[in-house]
Parts: sequence; C-alpha cells; structure tokens
Amino acid sequence: MVGVGEKAADFELPAHTGEMVRLSSFHGRRVVLFFYPKDGSPGCTRENCMVNDMFSEFERLDAVVIGISRDGVESHRRFAARHGLKQLLLSDVDGSVSRAYGALGFLGASKRKTFVIDRDGTIVKVIDGVLPGRHVKEALETLKQLG
Repeated sequence: MVGVGEKAADFELPAHTGEMVRLSSFHGRRVVLFFYPKDGSPGCTRENCMVNDMFSEFERLDAVVIGISRDGVESHRRFAARHGLKQLLLSDVDGSVSRAYGALGFLGASKRKTFVIDRDGTIVKVIDGVLPGRHVKEALETLKQLG
C-alpha cells in the first residue's frame, strides 16, 4: 500500500475509451487518481458527475483525472456515455491496482479513496471516506496549494 511522500505505484489498465493507460505516461503532470465502488451507484454517480462538472478546473490546474473501479470496460463505457463524463475510467477487474493502493474493500469492491500525485509521481495527499463531495473538493484544494 502506498501513502503520502511515496512514489505512486505504476500500473497499466484498460480505459473506457478502448486504450490501455499507464500511470507513468503522465509523468510531468499532476494526477488525481480516485477509486470508487461501482458504476451507476448513487454515491459513485455523484462523485463522477462532480468531477465532470469541475473538469475544466482540474485541467486549469494541469491535472489528469482518473477514476478506477472493478467494473468492466463496457460498464465504464456505458456509464461515461450516460453522464457525458470527460475523465478517464479504468477497469481494474482483478482488483490488483485497488489492492496495491489499499483501496480494495473486504467485499471485493474498490473503496472510495483518492490520491493526489505531483508532477514527479509522488503522492502528496490521500483522501479516505465515503463522502464523494469531500474527495473532489479536497483534491482541488490540494492542487491549488501545489501552486
């Protein structure tokens, strides 16, 4: 499990867009990596829609936003299309990335957990808890503090 001050563990997962995405390919940019339990559930829909609503703010702060759950690529594709989501949604079907980041729940779903990663790939903030709005707001505040 990774934490504040440590390098973010690299991984490669399929995205809802059909491409394979490697975390290290964003080196030099800030990354907001958020794990969430399930496409279409009320809290996860709220969190993803909040990210989408604030997407231009994340971009202005030079941040790539990546959501990860254990849902499959087709589920992500439908979810993104239904809500017009702009952020990348990655599929961690086997839970290996969720496990590496300490975001795998005891029932097998990803827990709601957000990591803010600086341009050098170091984790500068970890946000835990079930309140979706808190994750989005704290991630934005952390990015603003980075200057």
